[in-house]
Amino acid sequence: MKKLSARRRHPLAAVVVLLLALAATGGLYAAFAPAGKAQADETAQSLAIEEGKRLYATGCSSCHGTGGQGGSDGPSLVGVGSAAVDFQVGTGRMPAQQPGAQVPKKPRIYSQAEIDQLAAYVASLGAGPITPTEKQYSPEGADIAKGGDLFRTNCAQCHNFTGEGGALTNGKYAPSLEGVSPKHLYEAMQTGPQNMPSFPDTTLPEQQKKDIIAYVKTVNGEETETPGGFALGGLGPVSEGLFGWIFGLGSLIAVAVWVAAHTAKAKKS
Repeated sequence: MKKLSARRRHPLAAVVVLLLALAATGGLYAAFAPAGKAQADETAQSLAIEEGKRLYATGCSSCHGTGGQGGSDGPSLVGVGSAAVDFQVGTGRMPAQQPGAQVPKKPRIYSQAEIDQLAAYVASLGAGPITPTEKQYSPEGADIAKGGDLFRTNCAQCHNFTGEGGALTNGKYAPSLEGVSPKHLYEAMQTGPQNMPSFPDTTLPEQQKKDIIAYVKTVNGEETETPGGFALGGLGPVSEGLFGWIFGLGSLIAVAVWVAAHTAKAKKS
């Protein structure tokens, strides 16, 4: 009995052995590091929100209200999400120079870091579409042909078949998509800026958005050739035929009239 009692281990011995094993394999660090990392991320996010709130108070609150509730000069920003801020401010549309039927694209006045801070603050006002990652909007692995079908079905009515843009009602217009970054194309589909309807993932899944982006970048790329000569807005054979009738046939009629007039004068003389 004395021999068995001598061999019995202390109750804390197993805990000590486990801690030593974790320390040897790096598991002890892994067990405590995530909590520290999460706390650091939370602190960084809080700082971004605070800085974004300061930027918002200076550049946005006069139209959208001190708390993003909106006003007579600007809509509410509660629930628009970070993607809307990244698009509107990243394309220079916001802050707007003056109210009008539509706010045009212009050079941006904020750096990307400041845009991220503004987006963090607005996102804190209410849940909304999140700024996409590069993997989401990258055309890599996209089906360009399918993207063309989707674009002609959902976008061409306003933006034209090749994204050249077009006129709408009451002074509004669908802007040209040439030169628009894939990120902003994705965000526009997410958020539906100004006169554009939104296409959330329930309506247009992420892969289909990638397909559309790939199509738009292909037809408006620098290496894209236009075998028909003048693009004429990319409207297709109808506009080309109309151009031919008005200018081509019109020129022939003008030449015929000129020849007939000069022939008559020659006979009189």
